[in-house]
Amino acid sequence: MKHTLAVLVLNKPGVLARISGLLSRRVFNIESIAAGYTEEPDITRITIVVNGDDRELDQVVKQLSKLIDVIKIQELHSSESIERELALIKVKADPTRRSDIVDIVEIFRANIVDVNRETMVVELTGDEEKINALCAVLEDHGIVEMVRTGKIALCRGPGATKYYQEQ
Repeated sequence: MKHTLAVLVLNKPGVLARISGLLSRRVFNIESIAAGYTEEPDITRITIVVNGDDRELDQVVKQLSKLIDVIKIQELHSSESIERELALIKVKADPTRRSDIVDIVEIFRANIVDVNRETMVVELTGDEEKINALCAVLEDHGIVEMVRTGKIALCRGPGATKYYQEQ
């Protein structure tokens, strides 16, 4: 089972390496990991998707909590959060098939961000299933290259994953 964790850490060099190193040493399978700035300049938010049962998730949380730079860890359940990934997909696009690709891109509400004589680059933001579905359709045209970000997620509603609670 996949679990999504929002991990707030101090914005210091090497924190991401320590977290990924700890998880790999403990043989936890990291599905994806994404780090970025938050509304607080000295805090970084790392979204980690790990694969495992509840016991393994508990171990991941306990191990991460031992790291000195980790401020807070929160599991984000898909039913209670908004989850997105970004994908850039370079697809073969000879002039006779470009209109087909444009139609597919419109159906998925994606964007074409680069075009040249032989290829097009498609940008799509969405959940994992949506990106997988677009990839499956574009395979008929020939995917040359693809890159995907890890999942990022936020809780729905007024609550927030913060170090402190606002008054």
